[in-house]
Amino acid sequence: MPGGVVSGPRVLLPWAPGEVGGLPGGWTAAVWDGTGGPPGADVLGSVEFFVIPYTFTAAARPLLARMPRLRVLQSLSAGVDDLAPHVPAGVTLCNARGVHDASTAELAVALVLASLRGIPGFAVAQQAGRWSGGFRPALAGRTVLIVGHGSIGTAVEARLAAFECEVVRVARTAREGPGGPVHAFGELPGLLGAADVVVLTVPLVPETRGLVDAGFLSRMKDGALLVNVARGPVVDTGALLRELRSGRLTAALDVTDPEPLPAGHPLWSAPNVLITPHVGGNSSAFEPRARELVRSQLARFTAGLAPVNVVPGPAGAPGR
Repeated sequence: MPGGVVSGPRVLLPWAPGEVGGLPGGWTAAVWDGTGGPPGADVLGSVEFFVIPYTFTAAARPLLARMPRLRVLQSLSAGVDDLAPHVPAGVTLCNARGVHDASTAELAVALVLASLRGIPGFAVAQQAGRWSGGFRPALAGRTVLIVGHGSIGTAVEARLAAFECEVVRVARTAREGPGGPVHAFGELPGLLGAADVVVLTVPLVPETRGLVDAGFLSRMKDGALLVNVARGPVVDTGALLRELRSGRLTAALDVTDPEPLPAGHPLWSAPNVLITPHVGGNSSAFEPRARELVRSQLARFTAGLAPVNVVPGPAGAPGR
């Protein structure tokens, strides 16, 4: 860490210090919530601990090179694939593992239920004043394959427990989980054909980029539902479009590739797809959990302890 007397704020937060329980004696903080202009050199030059405002990663990235004292960079996203390559050498990057579990798991289950029970079609019929019934599949009695069994995948499984469905778990390595066996990625080809619903909760890392390609989709059973609450590039958009247009598969996507999905993109008009605009983590459940994480991380940092949720490697991203 550079020497010299620290005269400016040592912490840069998206909230007032009182909202995270205050700071230890002698520590000062500046506040930047991502809106308006960025902090000036007098602030950036002294910051050692920076909490990036949620959804403002792109605005924050250029500031990192102007923080010579920076030691810990705390993201409020679980996935940091868009941030990790920009972190200066010697800076510890932490993600928000655990903060988004409840909110994202809720949306994943909501997307499953809405898609299976035809809620989007009923909403369209309501606007037209049309009574449009019909048979729809239930979640009960179905097999749900969760691809990515970290904290979010585990939270999805916990919320599925009440729906009388069978859950099959897949992660990078095989292990025994609290709810049953977790299969390795290598077993996916043999598992996909039995799944009625496939939920993606993997991080975006080299081995998961394009994981859901034409081969993956071809192994899914006819009529199966693909739900993506992970990252858009986990799925090959072109391959998915072909399956949607054929009517063989359906999809519910909280994330897309590209993202934001531009006007006129073929996914908007594709049949058999429900799209939400990457809102899995952005709910009332987020902020209390985010503030508690920052409170804990600051306490550890000022006590000289290593933070939690450290992202390994120069571009690793172990969360959603």
